[in-house]
Order: sequence, then structure tokens, then C-alpha cells
Amino acid sequence: MISLTSPLEIWAHRVPAGAKLLALSVLTVLLFRLDPAGLALAFLAVACLYLTGGLAFAGQGARHLRLLWPFLLLVALWHGVTGQFQAGAAIALRLLTMLALANFVTMTTRLTDMIVVLTWLLAPLRRLGLSTCAVELAIAMVLRFTPMLVENGQRLAMSWRARSRRRPNWRIVMPMAALALDDADHVAEALRARGGILPPAKGGIDGT
Repeated sequence: MISLTSPLEIWAHRVPAGAKLLALSVLTVLLFRLDPAGLALAFLAVACLYLTGGLAFAGQGARHLRLLWPFLLLVALWHGVTGQFQAGAAIALRLLTMLALANFVTMTTRLTDMIVVLTWLLAPLRRLGLSTCAVELAIAMVLRFTPMLVENGQRLAMSWRARSRRRPNWRIVMPMAALALDDADHVAEALRARGGILPPAKGGIDGT
């Protein structure tokens, strides 16, 4: 899931999180049963789904998915070189459609609502005496901090371009890793201040 909840509220924000996650799971499985033509139609359907939220919402979703094009292009080129262009196109379309659906769900679902669904799904483990707080917190932190890592990388790339004519490429990997470790230290200190790993607060890790 590439983004957090979109500030542009649309009809999908009012759909329960459990229903959206269930629909996402079912549609993802169904995508594996489609041929390239069916996948192309499915992608167009997902694009229309974004457009139901308006051009601004669709543009925001497209900007998030823009990060995927190098990987998808590599998949398509590899299969083209090996003489399996149809299979490569199917894989690229399937991945793009699946990630677009997941991104749509994330953009229209608050993190706190996702944690509620996760807590319900993990309830059987708690009845067995197992603590699920660490799992819930870990998933919440991944969803919360992945966009921050992307944003840190973009800021480092901008800083590099302001000081050099060369492309940043791998040169920002070490500073980005240092920032990630620094953020991890701050989060660890905050958790220790709360007495260890505790369930997310009522407002959620994103403060909503």
C-alpha cells in the first residue's frame, strides 16, 4: 500500500474498511484468472474507479503509482527479450492493476480503521493466549512510515541536484539509510517512554 489516506474525501471513504479489504482480496485472486485482454479491461475499470472520485483524486493516485513504472518496464522488457512478450504484458498489467486497487483502498481508508479490521482478524490468536500487539503495531508502522521513506528520498534527491549536476542515483542510499535509522531511534524512544510495545492509542498512529 503506497500512500496514506487521501485528504480528498470521496464516496469510498464511507465504505467500511472490512468490506473494502475483502473486495480487494477477492478481486486480486480473480485477476490471476484473466488473460491479457481481460487484464487490460480490468485496468481500465480500475482507472474509471479512480475517476469516480474526480480528476484531482485520480491525479493523486496516478502520482503515487508513478513510482512503479521502472519495475514494470523492466518486467515487460525482460519477457520481450526472451520472446514472451504476451506473458510479460500480462504480468505487468496484473501487477499494476493489483497495486492500483490496493492504493485505492489505502487512499480511502483510515489507518485506524485498518487496525480495527486487523485486530478482529487476529482475535483467534489472542484467545489462544498469544499477544498480537507487536504484529498490529508493526503493520501500522510499515503503513505509516513507508511514505515517509519515499519523501525522505525525494528530499535528498532535490538536495543533491541543488549541489551537483550529476544524477543522485545510488549516492543517496547511505544518507537515506541514516535518516531511516534516526527515525527508528526516535520511534524506539517513544515506545520506551510509553512502557514498551502497547496497543495503538484511540486516535491511531497517524493521529486521526
